[in-house]
This record gives sequence, C-alpha cells and structure tokens, in this order.
Amino acid sequence: MKFKVYNALLILTSFFGYLEWGPNQKRFLGSLEWEIITKLFQDPMSVLHPLTILPFLGQIVLVYTLFQKKQSVYLTSIGMSGIGILMLLLFFIGCIGMHWKILLSTIPFFICCFFTIQHLRTNKKVQL
Repeated sequence: MKFKVYNALLILTSFFGYLEWGPNQKRFLGSLEWEIITKLFQDPMSVLHPLTILPFLGQIVLVYTLFQKKQSVYLTSIGMSGIGILMLLLFFIGCIGMHWKILLSTIPFFICCFFTIQHLRTNKKVQL
C-alpha cells in the first residue's frame, strides 16, 4: 500500500512544475498537460515533442502501477525517469536563470523520488 502512495505522490508532484517564458507567460505543468491532452485529439502533430510525450508516458506508466497487484520496480523506474527528464530540465533552467519559482517547483518531485527509491531498495516484496 505504501508503494502505491509513493507512485501517486510522484504523479501529483509532477503537476506542480512551474514554467515562465516571455512577458506574462507562466503556467503549471498540470494546466499545460490538460491543454496538451485537448490538442492531442484536435491536432496530434502539434503536441508531438519528446519533452511533452516522455513525461506524459511516464505519468501513464505510474498510473498503471497504481492498479497492479504486484508492484513492479521497472515500471516505477521507467515512469519516474520519464517525468524526471522534464523535471531535471526545469531544475537546470531554474538554476541557470536564477528563477527561484521554477527551481522550487521541482523540489517536491525530487523529494518523492528520493523516498520512492529508498522504499524500493528496502522492500523485498516488490516484484523485479
């Protein structure tokens, strides 16, 4: 049960990523993801980009792990990595550009990643 809570927290904290671009352009990843999902059905080619597809697939994999009877380390790692690519990029942008809002928005995801990895290492009941 604790494993599912960690996976759910990974999904939720991935929505808190914050982006700023141009004058007065700023949004959270959760709202951007909803916009991508709606555009996916209207114009799929406009949203096909590795930085949109990989995190979205990572979230789908993590949602799938919530419904498994035996938790898979590999699927959790794949989902965490898919989302982690975008979060690491945001963290890097926050560090380089000194955008503290962007930098701080990634920290909850990384904290959840740390605790999930610790749980995976100590729990022997998880399927490999």
